[in-house]
Amino acid sequence: MTTKKIGMISLGCPKNLVDSEVMLGLAREAGHELTRDASEADVLIVNTCAFIDRAKQESIDTILEMAELKKQGRCRTLVVAGCMAERYRDELRREIPEIDAVIGTGEVDAIVQAIGGTAGLSPVSGGRRVIPLTAVAGAPAAVLAPVSTPTPAAVPAARPTYLYDADTPRLLATPRHYAYLKIAEGCDYKCAFCIIPTLRGAYRSRPIESIVREAERLATQGVRELLLVSQDTSFYGVDRGERGALATLLRALNAVDGLEWIRMLYLYPTTIGDDVLDAIAESPKVCRYIDLPLQHASDAVLKRMKRPGTRASYERLLDRIRRRLPGVTLRTTFIVGFPGETEADFEALKAFVSAVEFDHVGVFTYSDEEGTTAHDLPDDVPAATKGRRQRELMALQKKIVARRQKARVGETVRLLVDGPSEEHDLVLRARLEGQAPDIDPLVYLTECDPSAYTAGQFIQATLIGSRGYDLLARPVDDE
Repeated sequence: MTTKKIGMISLGCPKNLVDSEVMLGLAREAGHELTRDASEADVLIVNTCAFIDRAKQESIDTILEMAELKKQGRCRTLVVAGCMAERYRDELRREIPEIDAVIGTGEVDAIVQAIGGTAGLSPVSGGRRVIPLTAVAGAPAAVLAPVSTPTPAAVPAARPTYLYDADTPRLLATPRHYAYLKIAEGCDYKCAFCIIPTLRGAYRSRPIESIVREAERLATQGVRELLLVSQDTSFYGVDRGERGALATLLRALNAVDGLEWIRMLYLYPTTIGDDVLDAIAESPKVCRYIDLPLQHASDAVLKRMKRPGTRASYERLLDRIRRRLPGVTLRTTFIVGFPGETEADFEALKAFVSAVEFDHVGVFTYSDEEGTTAHDLPDDVPAATKGRRQRELMALQKKIVARRQKARVGETVRLLVDGPSEEHDLVLRARLEGQAPDIDPLVYLTECDPSAYTAGQFIQATLIGSRGYDLLARPVDDE
């Protein structure tokens, strides 16, 4: 076997990042080297996202950058993987001839074959993050030949079934002190705006024992914060007929030595049971943090989105969560500009946000995606209106956050140090229990000696102010 230098760029969500880490682990196990410098790579891998138009365009731009680098440099093999590869396999090969191999979401374990590593290895199929092992290089997208978004290929006859386990090699691309752990893959819901079930296949949960073993290994590697991810984390185990499995899993992970925070992302409003809330309440390592993408609060829009529940049922759920988990952080996302969304629908959404007062809110404008049932609806909300509604909702949320932050000044909190600030040498980045990495605001530690603290360290600090969505703090030890 010829040893090759491998560079990778991972795009999209943390679930995609885990796939990237598995591919890197498999490549390293096969004897290949990993490089931080894309210009030094023999093989470049782009793990793509195809969730919305913006993500697809970012994926195309990145593939083109790497294709340009292949023409000019050492690279001899360009591999495209992930959701866009699953969705536009033939179109990508046809429109970008520099691509040498395409790996769909069900073929993650075929990466060694794709890079020419181990003969005979057979696949078992069925926001941009640049992984620290590589650097993005190449010309800006603007100077490259434009490639239009491909039209969707037919839905494959066999939906993806691949799911890694505790024995699968994996090389972390996150900072050493936190890691994502995929507890399930795929999705059984039929939300009108979402293509994920087609790209990722049916929901399939990993066994508890496999997850716990992986968590134990990660803890021995220095991971202190574990982030559980899937398309619907609260559905965990239901596909296997294991009611109450998520609560059981949380309690098992709570017993893993070395872990300090266990955080769940991507919960679903109809599958959060009291058993899960009880497990959170009774497990000190499980963060009181509920990430609950609700998407809207107008009953009419929710119905067209094919989302379960109503504004009233959402309010009851959120009230129940807050009663059972005092001090809980609530995070959600919304889509504005969905087909048929009226000004009255949007005002209902604003009223809901004002009444509930979420801690963190993300707002997306509707993206009309081929292959979804919403694509059959007229995309009748103008782009300018979508943008205005997004800005209005975020302005409303910013006022809520500013008021809540002001009330917290003087509070003593426990923080996880993430490392030095990119803006100032004398400032550290840190996070509260209610702040997930990459998606939530930060706490900036000032008036301290950065050299006295290390990434992954937990400290006590006093909140002293805010800057936008972020908080400012001073370590207690330095007062």
